[in-house]
Amino acid sequence: MACRNGHYDVAEYLIEKCGADVEQPGSVVFEGETIEGAPPLWCAAAAGHLALVKLLVKRGAKVNSITKTNSTPLRAACFDGHYDIVKFLVNNGADIEMANRHGHTCLMIACYRGHIKIAKFLLSLNADANRKSVKGNTALHDCAESGSLEILKVLVEHGAKMDVDSYGMTPLLAAAVTGHTHIVEYLISIPDLFDRKAHIDALELLGATYVDKKRDMIGALQFWKRAMNERYRGDRPVISKPEFSPVVAAYDFAREVSEPEALDDLLADPDEMRMQALVIRERILGPAHPDTSYYIRYRGAVYADAGKFSRCIELWNYALDMQQDMLDPLNPMTQSSLFSFTELFSFMMGEEGRQTVRGRRVPPVERRDLMRVFQKAVKEVKKGKQMVDKLGDQVCERDLTFLNRVLVITLHLACLLTRETGEDNIEEHFALHKELYDLIQINARGRQGRDALQLVHSEDGALVGRYPTCKFPSSYLTKALLRVGANVNAKDNDGNTALHLAALLRPWQPRLAIDLLDAGAHLDAVNNDGNTFETLLCDKKLYDSIYPVRYTTLACLAARVVKQTYRESSVPRYLRAFVKMH
Repeated sequence: MACRNGHYDVAEYLIEKCGADVEQPGSVVFEGETIEGAPPLWCAAAAGHLALVKLLVKRGAKVNSITKTNSTPLRAACFDGHYDIVKFLVNNGADIEMANRHGHTCLMIACYRGHIKIAKFLLSLNADANRKSVKGNTALHDCAESGSLEILKVLVEHGAKMDVDSYGMTPLLAAAVTGHTHIVEYLISIPDLFDRKAHIDALELLGATYVDKKRDMIGALQFWKRAMNERYRGDRPVISKPEFSPVVAAYDFAREVSEPEALDDLLADPDEMRMQALVIRERILGPAHPDTSYYIRYRGAVYADAGKFSRCIELWNYALDMQQDMLDPLNPMTQSSLFSFTELFSFMMGEEGRQTVRGRRVPPVERRDLMRVFQKAVKEVKKGKQMVDKLGDQVCERDLTFLNRVLVITLHLACLLTRETGEDNIEEHFALHKELYDLIQINARGRQGRDALQLVHSEDGALVGRYPTCKFPSSYLTKALLRVGANVNAKDNDGNTALHLAALLRPWQPRLAIDLLDAGAHLDAVNNDGNTFETLLCDKKLYDSIYPVRYTTLACLAARVVKQTYRESSVPRYLRAFVKMH
């Protein structure tokens, strides 16, 4: 902490008088992000304290020590542009080619952050200008994404190549998708650097960026006109747009404009122009690129703000389908899409019939829309569980956290559905319970080994959102999960059943406990700490209010006695689990 905050005298005292370990790692916060496993030298370098960096190196600190994400002190100094520290560390043996866990080198981060002096210094030491990250991007991509034209020119002078990343993106397309017009113009002005099709794609993609990111319709139209002229220039072969590209319902069945004369008509229909931007972006970037689904979701959110909820739901469903098809299970982008749906449906249910800011009335949620998203959420839980099972002992906390989040989101969607489904509609009732049955059969467990029934009775099941229309615990959802076969006596990693967790909820709800007991929960089951439902309640009156004698059986009483008086090996095998529970 002394190195992080620049307290030279404190650090010197701790090292020289107290024998502090100059390599001892810890957690520090920079710009709201927690850095785990950061050694003191990394902290001093990242914060720009040159005197402390010199002190630590003099006292034997390793210049190439790393954080948990494989970041070196040199990379930390490059990030915030501490040139003197970069120079000092290099002169003392820092490795300029060491990359972090994402494969990003010191040169890449200097380029991305726009530190030209550091970039030039690293290139003078023969830093690899064509090194690729895990996702295939180079320092040129980083310049294009950040808008650092001056550094990009220096990289080209040092032999940097216009390569593609794992999404097939060149630096030219990377500049177009981020809206850095000056870099696009510079790159297409260099003869023979890119072919005509690359120029056309860049101009069309830049136009789409102007529509969605810069909200500049006139600017977008100018780029699209330039691209169209490039396609149909008389002295060269025509490069036509795809003739039979499939239309998409979410895009309102829009087709790309393919005639130059039709472009001007777009200005009269801004909505059509926005759909053009989405169609163009999907064609050029493809469905796997994160920006494709990002801008579909963005456009949907704009429609929701304008009170056009059905358009929003269609676009978000299309983006969610794209993410589930293209991304790994439990991807944060898919989680975000599912969470956005949960918030949207909660808002619509809570505000139904009221006027929005734009004067429209909030319509009721269509049950088929809610059901469609719930089915996709169950699918994501299933894929996530399969991935976690496949990883086995190699599964990390991050994966379990992601699975927990998706499971909780899915349960909140189920909560909204069970609240709205009465038993009088047999078809809807059956369809919902079939999906709930499939969810229970997956047997996914989140953090602390909690299954679906346990999550809806625990604080871990709380979903932080702006519109909590349906909160846990929900009596509707509890009954539905029990009806489809949720194991009422299943235990989490701490030995807690759903009944144990229900006892810890505040405010306490006796109806929930009774529902669990009626479904066969054992009143006297003990957790790993030896606590029962009664001891966790800590209030005899609350315990008596559920009439515990109704749920006390002779078998349970006998099991308690057996557990106290017999060794486990003396109990018949088929009875051991039952006895151990009490």
